[in-house]
Amino acid sequence: MYTRITESGGRRYLQLVEGHRDEAGKVRIKVVANLGRLDKIKPGKLDPLINGLNRAAGRLENTASDVTYESSLGYGDVFALHEIWKDLGFDRALNRALRSGRREIDAEALVRAMVFNRLCAPDSKLGCLRWLETVAMPAMPETVTHQHLLRAMDALMDHADVVEGALAKQRRPLVDRDLAVVFYDLTTVRIHGEGRVEDDLRGFGMNKETGGIARQFVLGVVQTADGLPLLHTVHPGNMAETKTLQGMLETVLKRFPVQRVVLVADRGLLSMDNIGELTAQADRDGRRLEFILAVPARRYAELAETFQGLAFDADGLAESTFAGHRLIVAHDPLRAAEQSDRRRARIRELEEMGERLAGKLDGQDAGQTARGRRASDRGSYSRFAKAVAEAELTRFIKPDLQADLFSWSLDEATIARAELFDGKLALLTNVSGITPAEAVARYKSLADIERGFRVLKSDIEIAPVHHRLPERIQAHALICFLALVLYRVMRMRLKAKGHSASPRTALDLLARIQKHTAHAGNRTLHGISRTTPEQLDLFEAMDLPKPA
Repeated sequence: MYTRITESGGRRYLQLVEGHRDEAGKVRIKVVANLGRLDKIKPGKLDPLINGLNRAAGRLENTASDVTYESSLGYGDVFALHEIWKDLGFDRALNRALRSGRREIDAEALVRAMVFNRLCAPDSKLGCLRWLETVAMPAMPETVTHQHLLRAMDALMDHADVVEGALAKQRRPLVDRDLAVVFYDLTTVRIHGEGRVEDDLRGFGMNKETGGIARQFVLGVVQTADGLPLLHTVHPGNMAETKTLQGMLETVLKRFPVQRVVLVADRGLLSMDNIGELTAQADRDGRRLEFILAVPARRYAELAETFQGLAFDADGLAESTFAGHRLIVAHDPLRAAEQSDRRRARIRELEEMGERLAGKLDGQDAGQTARGRRASDRGSYSRFAKAVAEAELTRFIKPDLQADLFSWSLDEATIARAELFDGKLALLTNVSGITPAEAVARYKSLADIERGFRVLKSDIEIAPVHHRLPERIQAHALICFLALVLYRVMRMRLKAKGHSASPRTALDLLARIQKHTAHAGNRTLHGISRTTPEQLDLFEAMDLPKPA
């Protein structure tokens, strides 16, 4: 039995017909029912007939008027992140570390949701809840509240050492046991709040983001030469950078059983005390600890004579000794000329300002007084000294406060000494098996950590932080650090396959894959949108299964 459309008198009719064969074997058609003219059949008029036939055939009702659709949910990006999360073993590590018979929340799932939120749509904890309503997060509890997220953060800090040790264990296979070149650097993270709490991490210091004094904490990141973040450190916002180095190294040696560590760090982490401590640690536990540290050369006056005696090769490299270790200096003549010219230009501008002030005072002495307040030598000195200080040139331009008349002098010897350091990168190292060019190349790779900090502050939006309690601040930092690990693993996989997409671009493209739910009568149907060739290429490049 089936339906057919016939035409008669220019009109079209819908019929229910039955086909059968007669005794001679010929096909005969029997009209069971005339359902009417097609142009007269209103939408939904046939639904009762269709439902009745479905019931007679033992099928569920399924008509267009009964089909309803739920809002589509983002799926592709959280699916990809979940697969990487499982590949790294973070799900197992967190479940073991956060196991507690008294806890009524799925802490691993909640932490995972907060980590994924930093990568997909960074927002506050309340914003994370709103985001969860728009995505199909795999393996999530049915109900998630703001208090659940805060309790998960507290669980992280209640088991902080176990959690970070378990997560580090999952990354050990990615670290070379024989030689690990590790890069270490620090940045400042702005934080809100004025009240004080016990053991407060929020201190006032020079903020690298704003360029001024701000309430902040200090975040340190250690990563491998391949760009894999190994661990992070959290310090009060007013702590000196040099004081963070020793504790960081002890943690690296404790969590990662590498036999030889080569530490690469920037100028702010070098001090003579640090050099002594690093040397003392060199042969601890039978492991070698070496370093390549940038030297803040202008800070050490004794280096001026050393720099004067350097003979640079054709590549602009020279080697000497300082503090009992190898001193490697790279010289860039073009950059040196730019720095020197820029300094000389600023000095000339201030000298011209001084000449104008002196000329105005000379004119007044000759009776050429202009309208307004009379200028004085003391007032001119104050204006000039302030301008010199704001230009950070007090080492070179010396206003004479003791002179009767407004005057100043240039310290040409100090200017010449400053130009001696222009365009030069000085590195201190105890690594004996590398050339100066190799040492410089390894140091320049430190810039990759700076890119990681930019990701933390832009894509992951670690700042500003709105938490008040030290434990919550540390939990927020750990969540953002885990997000950085996933970001870098994505980047490493895409780069290894020669794919040009960045992790941010990849997540944006995968986010277009959506999960759909439809209800037809008593039936519920689930499906995902069709994947494009570009999206399939991303899954393949990151060695991930395709969503089904």
